[in-house]
Amino acid sequence: MPIALFVLGLTIFSLGTTEFMIAGLLPELSEAFDVSIPAAGMLISAFAVGAAVGAPAVALVASKVPKKATLVTLLVVFLAGQVLAATAQSYNVLLVARVVTAVVQSAFFGIGAVVAADLVPPAKRASAIAIMFGGLTLATIAGVPLGAFLGQHWGWRAPFWAVTALALLGLVGVITLIPHQPRDESASIRDELAAFRNGKMWLALATTAFSQAALFGAYSYITPLLTDITGFSSGVVPILLVLFGVGTLCGSFLGGRFADRNLMRTLCVGMVLLGVILALFSATAHNKPLMVITLIVFGVAGFLINPGLQTRVLNEAGGAATLASAGNISAFNIGNAAGPWIAGLAISGGYGYLSPSWVGAAFAVLALGTALLGASRDRAGRGATGDGRPAATGEAVLVTADSSPVKG
Repeated sequence: MPIALFVLGLTIFSLGTTEFMIAGLLPELSEAFDVSIPAAGMLISAFAVGAAVGAPAVALVASKVPKKATLVTLLVVFLAGQVLAATAQSYNVLLVARVVTAVVQSAFFGIGAVVAADLVPPAKRASAIAIMFGGLTLATIAGVPLGAFLGQHWGWRAPFWAVTALALLGLVGVITLIPHQPRDESASIRDELAAFRNGKMWLALATTAFSQAALFGAYSYITPLLTDITGFSSGVVPILLVLFGVGTLCGSFLGGRFADRNLMRTLCVGMVLLGVILALFSATAHNKPLMVITLIVFGVAGFLINPGLQTRVLNEAGGAATLASAGNISAFNIGNAAGPWIAGLAISGGYGYLSPSWVGAAFAVLALGTALLGASRDRAGRGATGDGRPAATGEAVLVTADSSPVKG
């Protein structure tokens, strides 16, 4: 495999770490800026909002710009945002920095996937995408706990400087090792927008948004839950987050395999599992061994559905995969914003640190509902074709073990 793929993977690792590491830094940020834990949690929601807007906006604006030039520009802006965050003297400045980095991060994910696929022959595209997005999975396993460790021992600014250093290394690698790729002269905004006339596309996007609200509504406040309710010391939290990350890796791997066999069944079973495990938090949070098991299964359930979510959107996109993929990134981040925000309201309302798990369970039920409605529309489509097979929905999609879709 070209070394450029590993450069992209390293860059995705740094970009993914900066998104998720805030969940492990909430106590330090709350103390540093004299704000409540829910207010500190808004840094997660703000990032998600920026990413939701950034992905489709950049996809449209940069559609005719050479992809390497776009990646370099995005990384330069990302570095500027990271430096602003690391040197922030107020909560509001940090909030602005998070939005700036979010906009370019989400765009890098979408465009970087296309670049990775173009670096290898068609038969190896899935493996190429797996290498690149492996950096995101590693961010949940190693990057987030490492951020929490650095924050606890050297202050909350240390993780931001560490990510800046990694992103700078990624920028050098992109400049020197990513080959030039000509711009796509045939790109058409009208064709890309046409995919959103499909009702099942909107159901798929809604399923993505609701499921991510379920996941991140609970995960964003997992640190105070583990310390204040379960009774773990803050020094143990990074280790527990590693275990959660291992669960996400297993979930992504299993989800890719199961979705290949039966996509909608995998989605529906995954939503049920996610809702049940979130409801179980109230029963297991007061017992340390049971909470560890629950946390790992939570990671499995939360990421088991990701391959199916991404595949579903691309299957409904027809020939307009670029904007549809960006739209799904937006849906992911809308959920990432809504979940922590509503969970934060529940905490502020006096319902305690267990309330985010119930907020997440409610969102999982909504996601299950939209998934079932989509499956019902599929069955109606099969009946309309008269041959027992689904009506054509566009290009076939390969799904890698880390939930990264590739057109085939």
